[in-house]
Amino acid sequence: MPTSLPPLDQLPIRALTAEDLTACADLSADRGWQREEHKWNLLLTAGTGYGIDDPDGKGLVAASVVTSYGPELSAIGMVLVAERYARQGVGRRLMRHVIAEAGDTPLTLHATPNGQPLYEQLGFVQTGRAEMLSGHFTAAEPAPEIPTRAATAEDLQTILRLDTEIFGLDRTHMLTRLPAFADQIRVAEEGGEIIGFAAAWPNMSTHVVGPLIARDTATAQALVASLAAATDRPLRTDIDVRHTALVSWLKANGLAPIMFNAVMVRSRPDLPGDWSRRFAPLTVAAG
Repeated sequence: MPTSLPPLDQLPIRALTAEDLTACADLSADRGWQREEHKWNLLLTAGTGYGIDDPDGKGLVAASVVTSYGPELSAIGMVLVAERYARQGVGRRLMRHVIAEAGDTPLTLHATPNGQPLYEQLGFVQTGRAEMLSGHFTAAEPAPEIPTRAATAEDLQTILRLDTEIFGLDRTHMLTRLPAFADQIRVAEEGGEIIGFAAAWPNMSTHVVGPLIARDTATAQALVASLAAATDRPLRTDIDVRHTALVSWLKANGLAPIMFNAVMVRSRPDLPGDWSRRFAPLTVAAG
């Protein structure tokens, strides 16, 4: 690091806004991630971003975004440090700031294997795992014949009630953004009652399936199959590994494993809600 730069512990941390979208995407590319402008835009507008500017004017040194679900939980995502500042304590400093800003609010995040040791040192505890899968959906193993249809505006209040019951907290501020964010939102029905919903949103060359909320595995399968039928892109999703039947079915239908992330929490024993009906997050960055 050039000696002309001030010490890392003196570089100010500031709030990020939607105007920082390009800088955040540049930071992603710097670390070998995809730029993911569409996802960054959602997170920066729906959540609270934190960043450290490079004093040499070379964009961001580091960034992170926090999505709040009220006093019971906030989700941390997109924790990134520029390659030229890697392994110099910048990520730890940013995380300590985020934790301090959260105060008494419990926190959750999805940790990569590289990031997990730092989060453990900061008081996060692993409570689960998610498997990232991606590939062209083949429909080689058909889904159960559970009726699904495109969601309508009239479904929104029912979706919000179902999601609050299963997610365990109110995430209206995220789900009401889905119609503009996602290319598809579908619901599954039985006897006129909505028993699950899912979205597929564009992320570079893929469609990410999330959130995926369903009464059971069969309903989750029907929702995924209906989303896949309307896109030529590969699907990508992050499935709670406890849903072994769904993971096996997705792999049988052409989705290959990419990596595992640790689901971690701080200041609470586990995530709220009903994991048995929560199959995939909206995005791992926001839960």
